[in-house]
Amino acid sequence: MATVVDEKRAVDEKFPGDDDGKEGIELRPDDDYILDYADDKTPQFTWRAAIVGSLLGCVVAASNLYVGLKVGWTFGASLWGAIFGFIILKPLSNMVGSTVFGPKENATCQAAATAAGGLSAGYVTAVPAMYRLGLMPVGHIPKDDTVTLVLWTLSAAFFGMFFAVPLRAHFVINQDLPFPTPRAAAETIKALHKGGDQAATDARRTGWFLFGSFGTSFIVSLGAHWVTIMESIHFVYYIAKAAGYQAMMNADAVWGWYFSWDFAFFGAGLMTPGATVWSFLLGELIAFGIAGPLMVDSGYLFRKTGFLDQNRHTAQSWFLWPGVALMLFTAFGELAVHGRSLWNGVLGGVHLIRSGVRRIIRLVFRRGAAVETAVNPNYVSKDPVPDHLQVPMSWWLGGFVISAIFTVCVMSIGFKTPVWATIVAILLSFILAFVALQASGETDINPTGPVSKVTQLVFSNVPGATKPVIQKTNLMCANITASICSQSVDMVGDLKTGHLLAASPRSQFYAQCIGSIFAVVVAIPLFILYTSAYQCIIVENKDITKDEKCPFELTAVIAWQKVCELLTDGASNPVPRESLILTIVCIFLAAIAIIIRVKFLPERFRPYWINMNAVGIGFINSSPSIPVAMALSWTVGYFWKRYSPRTHEKFMYAIAAGLISGVGVSGIIKAFLTLADVPPSTVTWGCPTCK
Repeated sequence: MATVVDEKRAVDEKFPGDDDGKEGIELRPDDDYILDYADDKTPQFTWRAAIVGSLLGCVVAASNLYVGLKVGWTFGASLWGAIFGFIILKPLSNMVGSTVFGPKENATCQAAATAAGGLSAGYVTAVPAMYRLGLMPVGHIPKDDTVTLVLWTLSAAFFGMFFAVPLRAHFVINQDLPFPTPRAAAETIKALHKGGDQAATDARRTGWFLFGSFGTSFIVSLGAHWVTIMESIHFVYYIAKAAGYQAMMNADAVWGWYFSWDFAFFGAGLMTPGATVWSFLLGELIAFGIAGPLMVDSGYLFRKTGFLDQNRHTAQSWFLWPGVALMLFTAFGELAVHGRSLWNGVLGGVHLIRSGVRRIIRLVFRRGAAVETAVNPNYVSKDPVPDHLQVPMSWWLGGFVISAIFTVCVMSIGFKTPVWATIVAILLSFILAFVALQASGETDINPTGPVSKVTQLVFSNVPGATKPVIQKTNLMCANITASICSQSVDMVGDLKTGHLLAASPRSQFYAQCIGSIFAVVVAIPLFILYTSAYQCIIVENKDITKDEKCPFELTAVIAWQKVCELLTDGASNPVPRESLILTIVCIFLAAIAIIIRVKFLPERFRPYWINMNAVGIGFINSSPSIPVAMALSWTVGYFWKRYSPRTHEKFMYAIAAGLISGVGVSGIIKAFLTLADVPPSTVTWGCPTCK
């Protein structure tokens, strides 16, 4: 934390604002940029930046849907939009000879990318969970509910965007929180636009690394549809077969301990802290490498995966609850140890309400300065951005009110949710968004999962409603909270990036509007495509004689579904007694781990301390090949950083983004191939489980 703050001070000293409060970029002959608030000499909002950024965000949306359905994680599009936007638009502006492509226009591009790529959360959590619980009309699949899903996505996209605008003043200007990832995006943009031969060489090399990693990931992932060895390599099985060791053969063929060419998680492993990666692998090893196989062999558990009846538990269903407990209570514990942040978040909400009332009075009585001075005689705005570059209050307030009414209508008509429940969810989301932004701004951790579970807990019962209505209300109200918090964190993060670049909030707002439209256009077709190609996403297979192979582990979907069942109908879905005992133990372990890290562990050792949240994900995720891939790529990244820290700093994010996005795009093509009944795995050499 101190390092980030000190870095920010250094940046502020290097790029000070002018005293006159104007904004712009002054160009030097070597294309080095001074970021200040003078009159602009380069454009900020342009259609080319907004369109290219939105298209880049669509690629991230495809990747997030794939990765989210796999393990429940999603990635922001900020750095991807910043880097790839520069790679596309800088040469284009030079070739066309039009206006100069500068850092502020780059900020517009990355803002559009973030908006377009950030709407996948609901489609890897609550929406599939509703279909799996049979809460949508009988026999319906997502393409039958296209209108309802489009309306919901519109609500989620624009509600979060309007919601974020007034939060900028509190978190970006007044508190001036670090926001590590948005700061990294700003520093990346500055480095890309820095003049000189070395900067130009680095920019070209960044582009080649990004295109190379994207192409490799795309080709290998697509080829895996026909050639199984391009999907996975079963070292363990063939070594065990040669040694005649059946248990070790089962570890590969039954429990999934093999090497997978899943480039999305190679990219994720490069960007994820080592404590998280190895904790994830530890949880996987406990649940599906040691305890799970032993309990199945003893006859206590029925098999590896599936959710059967009360008397036939699987390793997946048994370890679900300890995993959920670790995830939730670790996240809640992290928020608790930042009690000051929580209090600041609450105070921030009160301040924003008071400020909003004050500004409404100004609009009504047309006495801006007089009313402001009467309410607070010592009031001095800390915002250096001039009024003509700000987003007018009438825009965001009007959009917020319209979006709120629209959301209530969509929830009531499309999902049969009581009007009062939606209103309560919106009000609750307002409070929780402050918590999420405070945590994200200080620690770069967006606690969307825990805050959504708070909403699920609040709506565990709806008086006078039937069970399906209660469950719909439970999932969709939590979906409102998750969407608002996720969008708010993304959008305010963009505004932080723009603030560090002295960019116009209004230009970024335009870009976010356009990116949100692209998000709606791409999110629904992608979800319909995946669910049409892979029915296992929305249909829970309870047939114990048939274990359908599903390419997605649905970690987050299953967690949302089972928490909803437990809260709304716990008597019909009891937790096994022994699993409940372990769940209680895990709650205490999560708390103890946080206390040790915060109170007793020296600062330099804290990054290496066990991440109990990741252990919980390992308990829920039933595919060991995912943490294995992440651990391998993290190890490569560790030695890369150790022996060449400069190249690691410059090119790691580009390579990781290319690996993840290549898999996302190839996943779309493979879904089309599946729908077209193109036979998969025609070359099955090296696959012991292929028939």
